[in-house]
Amino acid sequence: MLNARARAFIGLAGCLFLLAAGTMPTHPVQLALPQNWPPMVYDLSRNPLTEEGIALGRKLFHDPILSADSSTSCSSCHSSYTAFAHVDHKLSHGIHDSIGPRNAPALMNLGWNKSFMWDGAVNHLDMQPLAPINHPAEMAESTQHVVFKLENSRTYRRMFAEAFGDSMIFSDRMLKALAQFELSLVSCGSRYDRMKAGVELFTEQEQNGYLIFQAQCNACHKEPLFTTGGFANNGLPPDSLLRDGGRIRITHDPKDSLMFKIPTLRNVEYSFPYMHDGRFKTLREVLDHYDHGIAKSPTLAPELREGVPLSSDQRTDLVAFLLTLSDREFVMDPAHAHPR
Repeated sequence: MLNARARAFIGLAGCLFLLAAGTMPTHPVQLALPQNWPPMVYDLSRNPLTEEGIALGRKLFHDPILSADSSTSCSSCHSSYTAFAHVDHKLSHGIHDSIGPRNAPALMNLGWNKSFMWDGAVNHLDMQPLAPINHPAEMAESTQHVVFKLENSRTYRRMFAEAFGDSMIFSDRMLKALAQFELSLVSCGSRYDRMKAGVELFTEQEQNGYLIFQAQCNACHKEPLFTTGGFANNGLPPDSLLRDGGRIRITHDPKDSLMFKIPTLRNVEYSFPYMHDGRFKTLREVLDHYDHGIAKSPTLAPELREGVPLSSDQRTDLVAFLLTLSDREFVMDPAHAHPR
């Protein structure tokens, strides 16, 4: 049993740790972005990026401690090597090998998003992790218990102190750290980007595909982010088992029936299977859908009412262009992978 002097020393040591942590400097991070990109939507003044905050968010993102039985992490469904998408299954798998209702989308350039999830159920990046953490088929955990587990980790107490100035662990700090890591996932180093910067030229086939893209696809997959960030009904016949109505589940507005968030096409080479339910394995299957598989309905996107008919050569050219959106450095960046 500790005597009074020993207890006093331990208490003093704890205070000294907090004091030292409170004066510990952080190292700001400035994102290097192309000049032609629009302003970021996320307000960085309320959560400035630092090396320490990003490192903490990275560890949290890859740590299954966020799930109830420590089996499932964010990276279980969002692998850095597949543009932070989920390619093993059509639908995401969670705790106890539960099957989720949708395919996990790729994660990149999230600072330009006003809403998250396929149906836009979350309207701020800081709040997005709460959805999978608390979902019974994903992580099946409570936010309060996650904080309790983090508080009992010496490593996390140290990392929170380095990121936020003291070792106190709160849910909002956890969420801000996760957001910092996710905000650092900027993909702007593709062959397309080098072409736009004037340092590379497209091949004739890629240029032809680019012209097809601008004529047929750019309305929804707007450059340079290759998404408008909005929602659209792209004519997918509803799945008879999932019966997923899309955004109408959130708004209860019939005008939002079968409307899903428009995904970015950046790194589309790596992020298969495609669509909210992962029904297509290849880009060719996607183009087949737009050519002759569109299901007509009242909310169908106007741009798709006549479909997107393309010849075999045009499809080949379009796929060639889409492959220029692959950012291998982003996908293979060791700073994004599981910290060892």
